[in-house]
Amino acid sequence: MLKIVVCVSGGGTNLQAIMDAIDSGKITNTQILAVISNNPGVKALERAEKYGVPGICMSPKSYPDRAAFNEAFTAKMCELAPDLVVLAGFLVKIPEQMVAKFSGRIVNIHPSLIPSFCGVGYYGLKVHEKALQRGVKVTGATVHFVNEGMDEGPIIAQKAVMVEDDDTPETLQRRVMEQAEWILLPQAIDDVANGRLTIVDGHVRRNAKD
Repeated sequence: MLKIVVCVSGGGTNLQAIMDAIDSGKITNTQILAVISNNPGVKALERAEKYGVPGICMSPKSYPDRAAFNEAFTAKMCELAPDLVVLAGFLVKIPEQMVAKFSGRIVNIHPSLIPSFCGVGYYGLKVHEKALQRGVKVTGATVHFVNEGMDEGPIIAQKAVMVEDDDTPETLQRRVMEQAEWILLPQAIDDVANGRLTIVDGHVRRNAKD
């Protein structure tokens, strides 16, 4: 049984996609240990409570400095001891000490086709605003393992989404969620849970298992 902790910052639509996939059997052999949010009072924590898993709020603003937060956040994750940490719209940089402790066991969903529109400053709606400003015709989402860089870890999977002529950042964001994010992230979790996906020497390895 793969035990996961899901980290979120807002509404938790990717969290909901994970929970729905577990309930429907699209994700198997997986248990959510807890949901961690860096923001209090967000919809994601309500979703966790409704689903019956602990919701934990850990905000950097509650600590004297980022180093103190990083230490506390890493300690909490070690206490929970998940097999996999899932960043599902988590807008906080993962501490390097946590990346080291959970090397090859942290995955993130990013709303673009990396390496386009990623890195520092590219998050949430800003990604789609920049994509529309640039005039791209195809965007999408990427699931990747997390390393010390920002959106630089080994890519697990990507899915393309067409940009429509009348798109706004909001409509494009929704289409990328529906057509890519909510598909890719549950599939990646299921692949890890069932031994089809591992990371070896910094590279993604897909194993021939059903």
